[in-house]
This record gives sequence, structure tokens and C-alpha cells, in this order.
Amino acid sequence: MSDVHDDYLYRLRHSLAHIMAQAVLEIRPHAKLAFGPPVDFGFYYDFDFGDTPLGEKDLEDIENRMRRIIKAKQPFARTEMPLDEAKKFLEEGGQRYKIEYAEELVETGKAGEGSLSFYENGGFIDMCEGPHLEHTGEVPKACFKLDRMSGSYWRGDEKRPMLTRIYGLAFENKAQLKDYIERRKLAMERDHRKLGEELDLFSMHPEGPGFPFIHPNGMAVINELLRFWHEEHDREGYVEVRTPQMLDVKLWHQSGHWDNYQENMYFTEIDEREFAIKPMNCPGGMLIFRTGLKSYRDLPLRMAELGLVHRHEKSGVLHGLTRVRMFTQDDAHIFMTPDQIQQEIDGVIDLIDRMYSALRIDYTLELSTRPDKSIGTDQQWELATSALETALRRKGKDYQVNEGDGAFYGPKIDFHMQDALGRSWQCATIQLDFAMPDKFDLAYTGPDGERHRPVLIHRVVLGSIERFFGFLIEHYGGAFPTWLAPTQVRIVPVNDEVMDYAQDLRDSLRDEFFRVEIDESSESFGKKIRNAVTRKIPNIWIIGGKEAENREVTWRRYCRKDQATVPCEQAIETLERLRAARTPDNFDDVDLPLEV
Repeated sequence: MSDVHDDYLYRLRHSLAHIMAQAVLEIRPHAKLAFGPPVDFGFYYDFDFGDTPLGEKDLEDIENRMRRIIKAKQPFARTEMPLDEAKKFLEEGGQRYKIEYAEELVETGKAGEGSLSFYENGGFIDMCEGPHLEHTGEVPKACFKLDRMSGSYWRGDEKRPMLTRIYGLAFENKAQLKDYIERRKLAMERDHRKLGEELDLFSMHPEGPGFPFIHPNGMAVINELLRFWHEEHDREGYVEVRTPQMLDVKLWHQSGHWDNYQENMYFTEIDEREFAIKPMNCPGGMLIFRTGLKSYRDLPLRMAELGLVHRHEKSGVLHGLTRVRMFTQDDAHIFMTPDQIQQEIDGVIDLIDRMYSALRIDYTLELSTRPDKSIGTDQQWELATSALETALRRKGKDYQVNEGDGAFYGPKIDFHMQDALGRSWQCATIQLDFAMPDKFDLAYTGPDGERHRPVLIHRVVLGSIERFFGFLIEHYGGAFPTWLAPTQVRIVPVNDEVMDYAQDLRDSLRDEFFRVEIDESSESFGKKIRNAVTRKIPNIWIIGGKEAENREVTWRRYCRKDQATVPCEQAIETLERLRAARTPDNFDDVDLPLEV
């Protein structure tokens, strides 16, 4: 694989960040520069404008100045300055943020042979590692657009100065930029926070920042999802457990989480003992396994838990359901003998495959290797990484290697889900761990009657249930398939004369455990239909005099112009098949009501 820094798009976006900073300094010569990196979909630069800030209205002026710089074909020239000279240069320019970063590079030994690199174009000089384009004229026409401004703390620290961040979009050509802007507009329409409010699925409140409130409609979707989860895990031979919300901090020292995770944990005191609210389920699972000596005949032991966990996230990164401080982790710990490793990894991959396929979710795979902060021996890490690689190859799976991004206790396979808009979300993971069984002195009795150390797989399929719910809202655009929908059928009576039949039909559906409601409002018929469509209800059953007389329903599907009139018994049978098959009916062009 080539270095991302040699990638053309990286160099283009990096160059545009410098061009934007140059244009901004033409308007505010005394602005202080912070960081200006290329990022996914574009670039940004952070500025300290002091008492003369810029606003959104200035973006057009900055863009015009950037185009003039591009037209001038200014070369990007790299120079090296000795550390003392570089620091003096930055001090003369009053660039205190750059000075702080330069000193950090020196202290950590990242400065490189006693010098710092700078790039200059058209009189603009910035401390930068590069690389860039050859000259500004290599920026393609109409490939970028300044997007927005926001506040950003220096180094992401709420106690440090607030800076102004200017974002830009950049792609290789105009067509790609236009396509991204159109897809982003659609993504904004599908934003789970917006749809969560419109469809009454969940809410967030200042009384509990980062702690989601799930409403009845949202719980209907989550409960259906968990019913699916339970069925699949039962089929695979998992047993389910529950571990406490709080455990003595000594346990987190023992597990290794204290050294690697304490800044993300919440603490309390009980009976003069310090406890931690669990940020993950692992240590509790270890204690359950250690209860009573296990035999090799008991293995593999697949122990699953839907555990409520809490993690302290900074307020600036909280985002709807996808970045919260409290969530339910669909965890499992598989304890096994060494010769069972491959079959268990294969089984987890198959389980994830099956569940994601039912939800119409595509994914890509990433193998993450040993990070700088880790526990366990070199041999353990080599064995674990090799086992995961072997499983991926045996399954014929394509994957990328993400060096140094494994868990502190073991390497992992991450599943990156692709939603309907082509965006990537990381949820499922498989982590192989030889270290934690050592830390907890876990053992089983082998065929030889001796104690042996089990191998451990940590795995999640859905990950955070709340985050997965947020993903599904956006993936389906709020139009959940019948089996997941909060309201699966809305009955729309044409007039009050057919209300008895409508209520009888509702009761029949409820007897079969369908989520159904009758529109008993005084709105016009057209408004009732529009209301059902606005709520994205997948099945609308219209009841008029003829339908009541013949015990029929006229079935209209969400976002489908066609409708059909069929006997109510046949409609209920078809609905049952839709639910049982978990058909993603808002994706498929399903001919209803006669076929699923």
C-alpha cells in the first residue's frame, strides 16, 4: 500500500489549506495560524483572529482571493530551518500556536535532525511537513468550495483558546465536488437527529448531556432489533449474562483498563471504597468464567451480554446517538481452547454476515494491529494477529491493514458498514486476546487433567445499540421496513360508519402482535394519507364502505403510487410473511399484497 501522504488528493487538499491561509492573511494580516490539515472530503485551517473576527459573509471574498492565487501558479518551495532560526522566525511573526507545536516537536524528538521544514508560496510561509502540489496552478478548476466556519478549541482542549475553523471541500474535479454536495444534502435530510425528532424516536436534553432518551417509537425499533439479535445468538449457542454497573476500581487495575482508559471512566464511592461505573463489560465476564473450574468439555463458552456502559466523552464530540456517554454494548466473550480459535472466528464472521445481510448492510474489513500502549507478550500478539489474518484469508475476505490501531489487549478485525449514502460506520469488531486470561488467572481442566489457559475472543455484532439505531435511521431514511417499523400498519377509515370494522381489524392485528393504529382524527381523507406518509408508515390500509362490506382492505405502501384491494385474511397473512422474512421492503420493489 502506498503512503497516504503521497496520494494526489492528499496533496491537493493540503495545498488548498495553505492557499486558504494565504488568502485569509491578506484580509487579516495579524491573524495567528494554528493547524491546517487535509481531511476527509476537504481541508480546514484554524485561526485566532483576536478582536477582528471573520464571519460566514467573508467566505466568498476568501474564495475569490484563493482563485487569484491559484491563477498565479505560485510554486510550493520547501526549506529547512535550524531549530533556533525557525523559532526566531515564528516569534517575529507572533505565531504563538506554531511556536508551541515546534517546541513539542523538538521535545518529542519528531523535529528531525535539528531542523524544521517550511513551505513557501507567493510570500506565504508556513511550518509544514508537506507534501504539496508543484505549484498552485495545478489545482483543478472548480474542484473546491469553502463550506463553513465553526469554533474549535486549540488542541481540542476546552481550557485552551477558542479558535475559528474554516472548512473547505475539495475533490479531484467539479463533478466529484457536485456529487458530494448533493449526497451531503440528502444526508442532512436523513440526519438521525432531525428524523429522531420528526418521527418521535428519541430526544436529548440539557439535563443529561450525552445521555439519550429513547421514546416509545424508538423502543419499538430497538426491541425488534434485539429480538432478532436474541434469535441469532440462540441459534449459535450463546448464553446470556448480566454483570453489575459498578465494580471496585481494583478490578479495572487488574484488567488493564485503568492504565489505558481511566480518563474515560466515571467514579463513585460506596462504604469508603472507590468504585468505577463500567465503560465496558469485559472484567465482569472474566469473573463469571472464573466462578467454578471449567472443563475442556465446557468450551467453547460463548457468553453474550447486552450491557449498559458509560464513557466520559468531551462535550464537543457528542453527536446525537452516534457519540454518547451512555449506551448498550452488544458484547460477547468467547472462551475456548487454542485449537478452537479458527472455528470460533469463522463463526463470528458468519453471524455478522447473516445479520448484516438481513438488514441490507454492506461492509468493508480492516485488520488493526498492536498499538503503542498494549499488554501481553510479543509472542501472544504474533499468534493473535496471525489467527485473525488466517481467518480472513480462509473466508476469502478482502481487508485493509490498520497498523497500530488494535485494542490494548489484542489485535482486531473491524467491520465498517456502508450506509445507503455510501458513508462508512464502524460497529462490529472481533478482538483476539491472549493477555486478559493471564491477568485474571483463568483456567480450564484439559483432557490430561491439568490446568490450561483459555483463549478469549471479545466481539460485538451491532456494537453500541444506540449508535446502530442512529445508523439504521439514516440508512433507511426513517422509512423502516415493516418488521422494524414503530407502527407497522395504519388503518385509515374513510368515514365513521366503517369504524367498527376498522377496530375489529385492529384487534385482529394486535392479536397477532402487530403494531397497528387507527387514524381517528377529524382530518380530511387526503390529509390522513399525507400524515401517514409523513410518519413514514410502511403499510396504509384504507377502509371504506365497500371494504367493510366485503371484509377487505385497500393496501397502499409507503412511497408507492399503486395500491390493491384484497381480503383482510390474505392481507394479514402477507403481512405475517413480511415480518417473518424480515424483508427490507423499503429497498425492494416488492409486489404486494400478493407476493413478498
